[in-house]
Amino acid sequence: MNEKVFLYCDALGRYVGVPEYPQRIVSLVSSLTETLFEIGVGDRVVGVSSYCGRYVDNLVAPIVGDYLYVAEDKLKEVKPDLILTTTGVQRNLGRKLADQGFPVFSFPLPNSLHGILENVVTLGGLVGEVKTARELASRWQRVFVEMEAGALKPKPLVYAECWLGRHARTPGSLTFIHDLITVAGGENIFGTECQGYLPLNLDEVIRRKPDVMILFTEPEYPLRANDLLKERGWEGLPVIESTVRRGENIIHDGPSMMATATWLKAQLLQVLR
Repeated sequence: MNEKVFLYCDALGRYVGVPEYPQRIVSLVSSLTETLFEIGVGDRVVGVSSYCGRYVDNLVAPIVGDYLYVAEDKLKEVKPDLILTTTGVQRNLGRKLADQGFPVFSFPLPNSLHGILENVVTLGGLVGEVKTARELASRWQRVFVEMEAGALKPKPLVYAECWLGRHARTPGSLTFIHDLITVAGGENIFGTECQGYLPLNLDEVIRRKPDVMILFTEPEYPLRANDLLKERGWEGLPVIESTVRRGENIIHDGPSMMATATWLKAQLLQVLR
């Protein structure tokens, strides 16, 4: 018998009643969707966001919404017994669905690799696969420790710029992107800033003299790296271009982040050779 348990969701400030082994999961967070498949419960996913298919091959679960919007008629059709959301700009969507009686559990946005791994373990607990989730978290941590041990010397100074829906930001120390750069062998030029995502300060970037730039762009808001460098007078600065492709996306915190770290390290070696 799949009895309902009540778990406290701090992000929503309420208890959430979900089955001990949820069988009809809707995930509106691409990293959590990828993790569900990684820990072997992808067959229980009955609804996803429009972004999830980027990180799971041959995903057949129907799209019920995106990061900020859900088609409630489609959501009701799939009859979810667990809906996964996150905080940040998606917090209001999670609250709205919870207020309507849907079984929502909202995960905190991670500030570091440690936050990501905490979410992995929590997700495993929610779906009754905590042992497998802990094994994934341990493997993930082991991959990163081994990569960092073989870091480049001297470390190249890295400036990362993320084009997040028309609002460009650069990661400070309170981001998992900072950890990703570090593991790949670079040194984030804003890694001393005790902040998450900082607004652009191009004069300060020049003052800190980066050796390489990582530019993340989304298909909805494309940027040409060469045009951007020319516009700023930064010709000659090597650029690593990151996009939404699995294993090349620096802002995605699903299990393919391990592949992204390997890719980024190879890119750093190539551009600085």
